[in-house]
Amino acid sequence: MKTTFRLTLLAALLFFLGLNSCKNAPEILISEKLQRSVPEAEGISSEAIMTFLDSVSASDHEFHSIMILRHGKVVAEGWWNPYKADLKHTLYSTSKSFTSTAIGFAVSENLITVEDKVVSFFPDYLPDTVSPYLAELTIKDLLTMSAGQDPDPTSSVRTADSNWVKKFLSIPIVNKPGSKFLYNSLATYMLSAIIQKVTGDKIVDYLTPRLFEPLGIRGMDWEVDPMGINTGGWGLRVKTEDLAKFGQLYLQKGLWNGKQIIPAAWIEEATTAKIMQDPDARQSRKDSSDWLQGYCYQFWRCRNNAYRGDGAYGQFIIVMPEKDAVVAITAETSDMQDEINLVWEFLLPALGNETLPENTAMAEALKQKLAALALPPALNASNAPVASSLTNTMITLEPNDNLLHSISMVFAGDTCKVVFKRDNTEYPVNFGNGRWIEGVTSKPGPSLTGRLGGINESKVAAHYFWKDEKTLEMVLRYIESPHHETITCEFDKNKALVSIAPSMAFGRYKEEIKGKVGGRE
Repeated sequence: MKTTFRLTLLAALLFFLGLNSCKNAPEILISEKLQRSVPEAEGISSEAIMTFLDSVSASDHEFHSIMILRHGKVVAEGWWNPYKADLKHTLYSTSKSFTSTAIGFAVSENLITVEDKVVSFFPDYLPDTVSPYLAELTIKDLLTMSAGQDPDPTSSVRTADSNWVKKFLSIPIVNKPGSKFLYNSLATYMLSAIIQKVTGDKIVDYLTPRLFEPLGIRGMDWEVDPMGINTGGWGLRVKTEDLAKFGQLYLQKGLWNGKQIIPAAWIEEATTAKIMQDPDARQSRKDSSDWLQGYCYQFWRCRNNAYRGDGAYGQFIIVMPEKDAVVAITAETSDMQDEINLVWEFLLPALGNETLPENTAMAEALKQKLAALALPPALNASNAPVASSLTNTMITLEPNDNLLHSISMVFAGDTCKVVFKRDNTEYPVNFGNGRWIEGVTSKPGPSLTGRLGGINESKVAAHYFWKDEKTLEMVLRYIESPHHETITCEFDKNKALVSIAPSMAFGRYKEEIKGKVGGRE
């Protein structure tokens, strides 16, 4: 009888746990992946989104991904192949908004206040003489890009010094802190250094249990400086859906799955304007610019009462509270204002207040359009006759800024196996004819900031084609960054002219290198 009772009790316990597991399942699912819906159910037409995508296609912008949220649900999402949903993407300065969030957590945990003096955290790194302005400098001044240094010291410090904190503190502050806006990524780095100083954790580790895990964000990485501090102002890589989740968290004032993971008061404080970028700008300039609406705590105010996280070459998280909408974009563009203009022109007016009648046919057409998004490789059916003479042959290059010593290639069917030699290191990459071949390389690619510690390999997609009988063009996309490069080889008997052109944002840095064809690798 006791055995029967125990079995019955065990069954009841298992049943109870099962019920609770079922109850919790939707919440767990939501935390891992955003809910999906159809556009019309959330008050935006599928046709309007298709028109937006057509405008993107007709523009000079190269989009890599788009995710549109309405009322907390994804109504459209797409990746331009070879970019994919499971790939991270370099955020550049959109990283700053995550750094700001770490400061918010530290404030909420009473570890710091925004009025704390920066010098108080680094007594060992102070200059011999602490100027009055340096003594005044606060965390808030760093948050609002009003540290008072001029010009921005980021580039010179990043490339010349191993102790960025000490160097930052040694740079003269020429304007009263808090009085004048000047974009300064090293100031954001200092916020990261402060977090590491007071918590003992890098920002990426500090944020993991507080932000990344609750939102179901995994696999993120963040570059570090020579001392092992996350760069803060740039260098974070996450997926597109992670960007959308982050924007949705801010739209919901820090509430996620029924839990307030960061105080709503901080969200409000961090996303309201604190300083004007150009107080004397004409109204006509302000009316046409999303860079003159005010700066917050590492967020930008936008027109249309929106705000955004913002990264070089078109990485955006645009939050529109009045429309209950979030748009996440990864891209490469040389005109970020025009990229945002597409959102205002085609998406903003379509965000209505009422649900729309079901339009199954148009919703299906949108779904198919999103699934077919691609940056297609050039199609060339066959190799040029010169290909056979190049197989296993080395192109020796004259000294060049790219530091390439040689290029060798082997043509086999629709694959060209290329080995780039740089600084006595070989970097093999496979290029497909009429198709992308995905792989991994440690070959340095084009970047605004270079690649610092902690990220040593890049995922790539590569293709080649023959422009004519003597000209080979190879495209190498670094598919977890905004950038790619095009390597063009023009052959004339035993001579070669190699052109290396970074993608649109770096077009002015195209380099032409003379080479000699001959010898074996």
